Amino acid sequence: MMTDKKPHGNVALFVPHAGCPHQCSFCNQRHIAGSVGMPSAEEVQRTCEIALKTLPKTAKAQIAFFGGSFTAIPRDDMICLLEAAAPFVKSGAFAGIRVSTRPDAVDEEVLALLKNYGATTVELGAQSMNDAVLARCHRGHTAAHVEAAAMLIKKAGVSLGLQMMTGLPESSDAIDEQTARALAALQPDEVRIYPTLVIDGTPLAEEYRQGKYTPQTLEQAVNLCARLLRFFEEEQHIPVIRMGLHAEQDMAEHCLAGPFHPAFRELCEGRLYREKAWQLLTQHGQPQAVLRVHPTGVSKMVGHKKENIRYFEKAGYTVTITADEQVLPREIILGK
Repeated sequence: MMTDKKPHGNVALFVPHAGCPHQCSFCNQRHIAGSVGMPSAEEVQRTCEIALKTLPKTAKAQIAFFGGSFTAIPRDDMICLLEAAAPFVKSGAFAGIRVSTRPDAVDEEVLALLKNYGATTVELGAQSMNDAVLARCHRGHTAAHVEAAAMLIKKAGVSLGLQMMTGLPESSDAIDEQTARALAALQPDEVRIYPTLVIDGTPLAEEYRQGKYTPQTLEQAVNLCARLLRFFEEEQHIPVIRMGLHAEQDMAEHCLAGPFHPAFRELCEGRLYREKAWQLLTQHGQPQAVLRVHPTGVSKMVGHKKENIRYFEKAGYTVTITADEQVLPREIILGK
């Protein structure tokens, strides 16, 4: 059962490529993050102070270091950033510190260090749990590294986040679904799902230009990721906190191909609503119907640019969508 969640704003600080010992075939963090260098301690402090003036009072905000492999950057640099962020956590201004890192850059010592400075969440860039796919993408780690790091993080009492990618070279829908099942078995507190995009300046971009890699279409990615969303949230009760990359201008300008869409999650949510509504409509057997959904689900039931409405009309159904507070989020009730 899905319920509405209170906002958990993140103050994002990017450390592009810092600490990464490998050049993954799909990665160019400068374009993805719209950032070019390591933040200084002063930038961390200034960013946090500005955020405190703009974030909603109800937001359980974390200071988040994204983009590179935080636990693999030079230790002095890592401690400098943590020392700049820690006072904001100690004072209660922020709920904690979140870091993103590689599975093979996690051990008990670094986790103890992170916790000492107020780290509450560690996200692992697993990307795939298929060793052949990981090797093909030059990740430099295996699925076993993901499993070992996840166990250490949970043992340390730190919240575990896992990231996966769909449509990687040598992967398939079946392999991606196997990855989702393997990640769910690690019992993460949250998951992110990113369809693979072809970003200029990456080895994958050269493979794409040479015809050696074909990315997912938007339709293929939505179909698969909608299934993954249902699997994680409705079957495994694991929140999916992000689907698709943020629509940063620099990234969008350098995206050569792939299923990029600024409202990718909305498309996936809409696909789930459409599938559930379709079952009701075909069982109902009447050309006109009222679909009652929670107010937060109205736009998803309508679909992006009314695509669900058009889909039903093309199939011979005229639907009226009604907001109803009594209906649970992502549930649909056939009304009168």
